[in-house]
Amino acid sequence: MNIEEFRNYCLQKPHATEDFPFDQETLVFKVAGKMFALTKIDTFESVNLKCQPEKALELREAYPEVQPGYHMNKKHWNTIDVRGSIQDSTLKSWIDHSFELVIQGFSKKRQKDLGF
Repeated sequence: MNIEEFRNYCLQKPHATEDFPFDQETLVFKVAGKMFALTKIDTFESVNLKCQPEKALELREAYPEVQPGYHMNKKHWNTIDVRGSIQDSTLKSWIDHSFELVIQGFSKKRQKDLGF
């Protein structure tokens, strides 16, 4: 997966937006103002994705490309090296999981207002 494929996949999520809240090279994807993915736009060597804590540990054990979130809460975020052997379909499923976790963190009213 290249940066444009990653970007397009993230932006096709309902209510997904992109911006650069930290600097001009860190591209952040949000749903209703909450982050679900980020990457360095100039290098696209890795992506940070939110992950359920138990699943995060399992992924780190199963995939050498998955590490605790760099500059993130290591309990809830993974950094995935996209230059390795991670299949696009696997990465997409992890993006989906991250997005869904953020949605689940919203109140039921907010979820309903957003159409989830």
